[in-house]
Amino acid sequence: MYLTKSTKEEIFADNGASKKDTGSAEGQISLFTYRINHLSLHLKKNPKDFNTERSLVKMVGKRKSLLDYLKNKNIERYRTIIKKLELRK
Repeated sequence: MYLTKSTKEEIFADNGASKKDTGSAEGQISLFTYRINHLSLHLKKNPKDFNTERSLVKMVGKRKSLLDYLKNKNIERYRTIIKKLELRK
């Protein structure tokens, strides 16, 4: 399995307040980014996997919603997470 408990804890520790801080917007955005990157690689190998493609599109939408929320709530936290995850070019 690509997403183990230790991987999740590491993601939340890097981007949240602690490894148990699963509710913060930054932690959720970083987890979605990790999953999106993994699914993107999977779709490059399996281009006809339409269920995964649909899941990927839904995840990108959820991440965008969280980013919009964070942008409206606290612009500095938004800029920090964008720079840290390298989401904008």
